[in-house]
Amino acid sequence: MKLSIHPRPSNGSALVAVLWLIAILALASIAAIRVVSFDVDLATSQVHGFRARQLAEMGIAVAANPVVKRTDPILRQFSEESGEGFEAHIISEGEKFNINAIVMTQDEQLMKSMFIDWGMTLEEAQALGDALIDWVDENDEKGLNGAESEWYEEQGCLNQPFNRPFYSLDEMRLVRGMDYVEFLKPDWRNWFTIWSSGKLDLNEAPAELIAVAAEVDVAMAEIIPETVRGGDGIRDTEDDSPFQSVEQALALLGVDSTLRPEVSARMTVNDSTTRLESIGSVAGARRKITVIVRNRTGRPAVLERTEEVMP
Repeated sequence: MKLSIHPRPSNGSALVAVLWLIAILALASIAAIRVVSFDVDLATSQVHGFRARQLAEMGIAVAANPVVKRTDPILRQFSEESGEGFEAHIISEGEKFNINAIVMTQDEQLMKSMFIDWGMTLEEAQALGDALIDWVDENDEKGLNGAESEWYEEQGCLNQPFNRPFYSLDEMRLVRGMDYVEFLKPDWRNWFTIWSSGKLDLNEAPAELIAVAAEVDVAMAEIIPETVRGGDGIRDTEDDSPFQSVEQALALLGVDSTLRPEVSARMTVNDSTTRLESIGSVAGARRKITVIVRNRTGRPAVLERTEEVMP
């Protein structure tokens, strides 16, 4: 009777198998550690984000206090020990043009001057102005160079224009010709708001916007913010000299308000709409809260509130 003999596995083969098993277990351990580490980082990030949001809320609460001025150091608080804090800002919405007021009053001259300054030709500026007016008017009658539903449908845009005032500046991007504005003037949003009382506040607006509204050059318009800031050149200090009337400010620009009523109609000196911005930060996490308030120093009314994650 013949017996078959099976060779035993060598010690080397067993060692290789053991090493492979160790390698697999090591990879599994590393993967598990990474998952746990990711979960820990995520939880930490959520905690820091929540704390940053709390700090931003604190900044809004401080900025909403009617006795706090824009230059008060209390608006900027940071703890070196804990590495957390907030920075809040109080900004007048009257420093920008209210796009709804412009298009509803059909101030084509203002829009034309603005768009030409941004690099448009006269024809392009007129077409964009008409398109903006067509977007908010209640009828479907196209302006001379405007755009109504027929044009938007050809572009595949249904139910446009909305035939109502703009609810946000992002809606302006839907108007025919605004893509060209994005190219010419990427920061165009800094010129507009939908929340102010309607007119440009001469005590708040920068010279660049005042120049367009008053139809003077920027160098001449600089006299308005310089006068408001007073001798020290800093706003919200004792030597501030805000204008008490539009006529007083226009006189400095050499503009007779009685002869140019369309110019004075674009301006005011007492807009009561305020933008409160607050950024809370802790351990690299940053959260921003923005609140639009009307009558901050009287009986305040919140018009809008937004939150965002900051990089």
